[in-house]
Amino acid sequence: MTLELLEGSTAIARSAIAAGCRFFAGYPMSPFTGLLENMSQQMPAAGGVCLNAESEIEGVNMTLGAAAAGARAATGSCGQGIALMQEAIAEAALNETPFVVFNMARNQQDYFQSTRGGGWGDYRTITLAPKDVHEAVEHTQLLFHLADRYRAPVIFYGDPLLAQTRVGVSIEALDFGPLPPKDWVLDGTGGGTGRSRQIWTWAMGKATDPGPGPDGHWRAIADKFDAIDKVESRFEQAHVDDAETLVVAFGSAAKFVEYVVDELRADGHRIGWFRPVTLWPFPGEALAAATAGVRRVLVFELNAGQMLDDVRIHAADRSAVRFIGGVSIAESGLAYGELMDAPVIRDRILAAITGGARP
Repeated sequence: MTLELLEGSTAIARSAIAAGCRFFAGYPMSPFTGLLENMSQQMPAAGGVCLNAESEIEGVNMTLGAAAAGARAATGSCGQGIALMQEAIAEAALNETPFVVFNMARNQQDYFQSTRGGGWGDYRTITLAPKDVHEAVEHTQLLFHLADRYRAPVIFYGDPLLAQTRVGVSIEALDFGPLPPKDWVLDGTGGGTGRSRQIWTWAMGKATDPGPGPDGHWRAIADKFDAIDKVESRFEQAHVDDAETLVVAFGSAAKFVEYVVDELRADGHRIGWFRPVTLWPFPGEALAAATAGVRRVLVFELNAGQMLDDVRIHAADRSAVRFIGGVSIAESGLAYGELMDAPVIRDRILAAITGGARP
C-alpha cells in the first residue's frame, strides 16, 4: 500500500476512476470545481471521457445517457447546481439508470435536497456523507457499487473540507462483491429483433412481453426503495452505553463533534455521539436504540435544522431532542463559518447540559 499526499478532490477523482468510472460531466462551481478539474486531467489516461458541460442540466443528462449505454458514469456540483438536476435524477430513479452525483456542498444546507429530493414520483436517493477524506475514498467506490446493484442514482455528500484538505491516502480498487449483469443497457443489439430496449420513464413496463405496464413498474420501484430502506442504512456511534447526553451529527461536522465528546468524557461527562453515515436510508432504528436511555439528544448541524426532523422522528423520546447547530457560513459564502470550531461546539454542548444560555 502506497500513501500519497493528496487533496481531497484529487483523491476522490482517483477513487472514482479506480471504481471504473469512465464518463464524467459537470459545470464548474466551487468547491465542486476542483473535482471537475481533476476528472478532466485524469480521465483521458484511463480511457474515459470528461466533459465541461454548458450547464448542470446538460451535464446530468449527458451522464444519464452514458449510464443508459452501460458506462459507469457520474456528475456533480454543489447544492445550487444539483437543484437544477432534480428532474433528471428523478427520471433516472424511475427508469432505473444508475449513476453517481457528487455534491461538493458549500455547507450542510443540502440535507433536505439529498434526502427528500426535488423531482417527481416515488423514489429516494441513497446518500453517503463521509466525515473525512479517507472515508470519502471508500464511499466513492461504494456508491458506484450501490448504484449498479440497485439500478439507481446515488449521492455523495461532500463539502469544502473534503474537497480541499490534503491527507495521506492510498487509492486502490475495492471489491464489494458481485453485481447483476447489465442486460438492460442500450447497446443497439436488440434493433430489428422485436426485443429492442428503451429507457424512458413513461414507457417502462411496456417493453417486455408481457410487461407489467406503467402502474406495475412504478409499484415495483416503490417496493425497491422500501427494501433499500431496510438494509442499506449505515451509522457510527461511541460511548452510548452509559451516556446521559447523545450528540448527533453528520459529515465533516461529526468529526469535530467526536473530538469534543472525547474531551468532555475525559472531563467526566457521561456523553456519547451518533453519526448517520447514510443520510438516506436514515439509521432510525439504531438511533432509537442509542437514545433509549439518555436524558438529552443534541443535534449539531450547520443549517437551520434539517436532519433535526429525522432525529425527532426516530429518537426514543422526541421531547429530549435539542438543536445546538445553526446557519454558519463564511463571508465568502463558499465555506463554513465560526460554528465549525471545536471550542464553539464544546460551549454549545455544555450550555445544553447545564441549562445555561447558548453562546
